[in-house]
Amino acid sequence: MAEITDVAMPEASPKPVVAELHFGDLAAALREGWRDFTKAPQFGLFFALIYAFGGFAMVKLSLGQVATVLILSLGFPLVAPFAAVGLYDVSRRLAVGERLTWRCVLGCVWRERARQIPWIGAIIVIYFLFYTFFAHMLFAIFLGPSALMNISSSYEAFFTPQGVQLIVAEVIFGAVVALLLYGLTVVSIPFALDREVDFITAMLTSLEVVRENKLVMLVWAVVLAVLLLAAMVPFFAGLLIALPVLGHATWHLYEKALIHPAE
Repeated sequence: MAEITDVAMPEASPKPVVAELHFGDLAAALREGWRDFTKAPQFGLFFALIYAFGGFAMVKLSLGQVATVLILSLGFPLVAPFAAVGLYDVSRRLAVGERLTWRCVLGCVWRERARQIPWIGAIIVIYFLFYTFFAHMLFAIFLGPSALMNISSSYEAFFTPQGVQLIVAEVIFGAVVALLLYGLTVVSIPFALDREVDFITAMLTSLEVVRENKLVMLVWAVVLAVLLLAAMVPFFAGLLIALPVLGHATWHLYEKALIHPAE
């Protein structure tokens, strides 16, 4: 029989040190994100179109079809992080002066399927399902199951005292859920791309960055929300610019947030 040999596994990267961030770092990250986008706009537009088309398809294809809603809702969070990987890889290559080609960038995205980022996508799916279940439960508690089944003709229910309470509860719950997901993912995806680290460590490190830089990272969350909301106003066309710029900027913020020891 042929001798069986062990396959060498990549050695885990050393634990990074969380840096102290300042508001100037946010401005610098945005400037660097814009610079990367203007240097290689074809990649930014390509990955932004993936996001935009995915969201548009979810809206158009799922109208009135529960099964389609479920399939698309489960699939999109798994695919979306890979578009972010493409933007991060472009920024990483620009920083070291590597020549950008479609083969290299898309090859990086393809290789990530066998590393840790799919696990982060899976956590996002589980998180999304929890949020959806709890949001529907709040709706049923405040307005009753009948309103949940007939929401298209029950808008007046939102103007009742119970409806107002529901809106307040949903806003508070949504804000808490969104902030926690933001904390788990703002640094974890670029970290998992850049280093040999498991997804749990990457997500815990991301939370540590937010915890150690609460005000700065909260402002960054507001900047992301405001810019993305503003980009949606002109028929979502602004997302073609905002998404890649913010994606590149997130990579540069990650570089500022974590100090890696020499390996």
